Formats: sequence, C-alpha cells, structure tokens
Amino acid sequence: MAQARSAHAPYPDPFVSATDHADVALHLGAIGYTLKPSAREDLANAIRKLEARSSQGMRRVLVVEDDPALRQSIHALLASETVGIVEVGSIAEAIEEMQRGIFDCVVMDLALPDGSGYELLERVSTTGGPAAPPVIVYTGRQLSQEEEQRLRRYSKSIIIKEAKSPERLLDEVTLFLHSVESALPPEQQRMLRAARQRDDVFEGRTILLAGNDVRNIFALSRVIEPLGATLEIARNGHEALEALARRSDIDLVLMDIMMPEMDSLTAMTEIRRQSEHARLPIIALTAKAMPSDRQKCLEAGADDYISKPIDVDKLVSLCRVWLRQR
Repeated sequence: MAQARSAHAPYPDPFVSATDHADVALHLGAIGYTLKPSAREDLANAIRKLEARSSQGMRRVLVVEDDPALRQSIHALLASETVGIVEVGSIAEAIEEMQRGIFDCVVMDLALPDGSGYELLERVSTTGGPAAPPVIVYTGRQLSQEEEQRLRRYSKSIIIKEAKSPERLLDEVTLFLHSVESALPPEQQRMLRAARQRDDVFEGRTILLAGNDVRNIFALSRVIEPLGATLEIARNGHEALEALARRSDIDLVLMDIMMPEMDSLTAMTEIRRQSEHARLPIIALTAKAMPSDRQKCLEAGADDYISKPIDVDKLVSLCRVWLRQR
C-alpha cells in the first residue's frame, strides 16, 4: 500500500491501494482514493482533485457549538490566514451553512439545543457520501461504550474537553485540512509541537489502562500515546489479568478503582500473587476518597494513586517516575 504523506508535508497526495482502506488513507492525509487496478479516468480524476486542492486558498471549518464563549475560543485557536471559521450554535444552522457552501472539516459538540449531535453526524454522512468533510467530535460529555462505538461510525476523531484538548484539537484539524505547519502562526506552531512532544521515558513503553470509563480512556490515550507509549485497554479486572498473561511487555498499569465484574482491589491482589508481576508498577485511579480507601489500594498492591478528576500533568509525572524504575 502506498504511503500517505506526513500530516504536515507541503503537498497532499493521491492514494492508490490494492485493498480498501479509504478511512485510513484519508486520515493519513490523502485527498483522493482509488483501488488498483485503477482506470485511467479514475487516476485522472484523482490528479485533478489534487490540483484543485493545491490551488485552493482558504480552507473552511464549521464549528458547531452552542456555548458562545467556547465558539469564540475555538475560532481563536483554529483561525489563520489560510483557515476560515464559520460558527453556528445549532443543528439547523449547521445544515443551513452546509447547504450554502462546502467545508473542509467540521468540529462539533454532541449537546446541541435543537437535538442530538448524532442527528447532525448522520446527516453529514448520508448527504455527503465519500465527499463528506471529516468530523471531529469535541465534547465534554460522559460517553458510554455504546456511544463510543456509534460515534466511530461517523466521526474521524473524538476529543474529550480536558486540559490538553485544545492542542489536540488544533493537531487534528491541521491534519484534516492538509495544512503546512510552517505556514501557521507562531503560537499555533508552538501548540502543535507541544501536542506531539514525545518523551524518552515513554518511548516504546506499553501501559495497561484498566477501566471502563470511556471519558478517561479517550483523555488518557490522547495524552499518553503522543509521548511515545502504547496504551493497552482492559475494561475490567478479568481483562486486565488476561492482558498481563497475554503480553510480557507491559511496563506500567493504570488501575481505575471503579470497574465492573472483578473489582480493582481484587485484580491488584491477583496481580501481586504472580511472581513475574511482583515489581510491576501499578498506579490506582481513585475517586476523591477517604485516606482509608487509598490505604486499601496500597495494601492491595498499588504503588501509587491519583484522584479523579485526573490532573493530567501530575499523572504524567507519576508515570515518568515509575517507568524510570523499570
């Protein structure tokens, strides 16, 4: 399969493949997609699309958010000389704007005053077809596993509103717009570097996150993976033990105390009974509990703990401390 350009290379690429990986190709930065063997007309159309995109000046982003202050913040975050922002506060306004013109990317919340954001996602997908703009869901809602799976059918990216989410949002939008990083304003370039900064301590490491809180999973994956680590997900204590039995390269466990089926205290106790995991670092993710509850985590086998809502910078620091001991 041909390799798509890096997210910030000067020119977008057409993508030719022997297998059907359209979503992956487009996410990697391809603007056109065709299967091999390709007809001459298909390749000609892809090249014409490439020429049109290369000659296109202003990119257009539609921001669908009912909070006026947040809309202005997103506008200030994303706008540049080559990116124009259109702001709306409802599904009806979003549909009206999309009927009026073409957008290169849509950033939207799920909680809107005239309906669920799912309705807009379905509308964009069914009316736009293969040419539908990529949609980034930017939400502060608690997402269930079913909601997560449903969103993945329509959305190219899901970003939970957390401390580091503005940098991540800028990174995703820049990718989908095929923007040249060097042409962005200095502050946006700085934010992109911060979003992608890798850490030697995390590079090549594998971290097991045990928990069924989708919000935490998304938030922590967006923080940990850009640092260079791989995140393995377990939804409960049983899956955590299975992951440890299946993989010998796990360097650290983040254990959410609130889990179904096998609870975290039991899971940590079982992990510590296995001699090969006697020194495996475990950080418990607790609620704002009483000191006695935290003590139970330590007695069950946790090396450290951090309270929710999670302070991302503190968690990264804790991970760095314990990973250095591996």
